[in-house]
Parts: sequence; structure tokens; C-alpha cells
Amino acid sequence: MFDYEEFKKAFYEHSTIDLNLYKEKQMKRRLTSLVERNGFSSFMDFFQATLKDKNLYQTFINYLTINVSEFYRNPNQWEILESKIIPMIIDKKGSIERIKIWSSACSTGDEPYTLVMILSNFFPLSQIRIIASDIDLSAIEKAKQGLYSSRSIKDLPKEYLNKYFTRISDDSYKISDDIKKCVDFRQLNLLRDPYPQQMDLIVCRNVLIYFTEEAKSQIYVNFNRALVDDGILFIGSTEQIIGASKYGLKPVNTFFYQKIQSV
Repeated sequence: MFDYEEFKKAFYEHSTIDLNLYKEKQMKRRLTSLVERNGFSSFMDFFQATLKDKNLYQTFINYLTINVSEFYRNPNQWEILESKIIPMIIDKKGSIERIKIWSSACSTGDEPYTLVMILSNFFPLSQIRIIASDIDLSAIEKAKQGLYSSRSIKDLPKEYLNKYFTRISDDSYKISDDIKKCVDFRQLNLLRDPYPQQMDLIVCRNVLIYFTEEAKSQIYVNFNRALVDDGILFIGSTEQIIGASKYGLKPVNTFFYQKIQSV
């Protein structure tokens, strides 16, 4: 299939999602598999079909955004967040009403709901409100439904599972409405849209590995500008910010970076 460049241009004009900002070799391999699996011989034939078939278009968006998420993924990192990072933020800001948290690229909600459960050890649920965003509207809808498989919750501490989930079937669990009420979901493209501002904590885990170095650099600059002074950026276990100081950040723990100056 030699029409990938034409496909990227057409898709950008239709969706404003710029595939040039994703690692090409990795993305092209994934999309080739999707196009062929759906019976198309070219990217443009596939693109034209997505314009007529909303389900196919949504399948494409889901595939593009690589929605892999679990509750309490990499447990030791969440333990550091609870034992060190959140207390540090509380010491500075005091009440939960003054603390602003954003779960970017939140996928199906596993991550922001994990944040809420951890925050519930410090504040009543009625006082907790965080922002969660993703480019994929269908992932956001799944998050709002709050239904999860046993695989999604395999690393979740039993205390949270027992307190905040109801078992629906052998492989289906529903999260409590009290937790869901704490999260404000919205659609947001990290490569295009304005970021929420004055954040004390931004969580962006296991997402930036799919972007080019140029795109990652711009996102780090935007994260810096979205954080308050001394605010914290929490990244994933597969990621590391090389030369963090040029983005006005410094490591304060593994996978946690603090804003030290504006850029």
C-alpha cells in the first residue's frame, strides 16, 4: 500500500488528527493490519469507507488511540503517589477544593478512578473532583459506564475492590456511582487542543511512547505551562523524560517530575 501519505493528509483534513506526529513505522504497521483485516487493499479505500460507516470510523479511532488501561497499573508507582506525592501537594495547597488534578489520555477511566480511590484516603469523596480527558469519545463513554473486566482490576488492592465495585458477572464489575461522580470527563487531543490550566498534578502514563520526539517535546512544554509552580507530572513505567530541565522539570522520584520554572 503506497498511499499512506495521501491517507494521512485526508484523515487530517477530516479529523484534525495529525498522524505525522505518531511514530511512523509503528503506526503504519498497526494501521496496515487493521486495513487488511477489514478487507481493503489500500489506505484510501479504507478511509473512504470510514466516511460512510460510523462504526468502522470508530473502530479506526479506537485502534489509533491504543486503549490499554488497567486499575492500579504498576502498583509501586501508585504507592509512591499515595505516600509521597499527594502528601507533598496537600502540604502546599491544604484543602482538596484548592487541588487541581488532570488525568490526560485517560482511556476507559481506569486511571482517573484509581486516582479518586487513592484520594479518598485523604478526603471525603463528596469533596473530590478531577478532570479526565481522552481523544477517543467511545473510550470516554465506556469510562462513564464504569463496567470493567477482571483483567482490568487484577492489580487493584482488595480494599478498593470490596468498597467501590459490585460484581455483575463472572468477568464483569461495576464501579460505584460515588466514584464516578468525582470525575469530569471531556474529549481532548493532546496534540491540538488547549490544556486545562493551574494543575497541581498531571497524570499522563504510557501514551507518549507512541509519539515522535518533536510531538513529545511540544507536549512536555504544554504540560509545563499547564502546571502550577512546583506542580507534578506523573508519567508511565515505559517512559523517561530525557533532558527534563529544558522543559522546566526535575525528577523528584522515578516517573515523577516537578515543575521548577516556566518555559
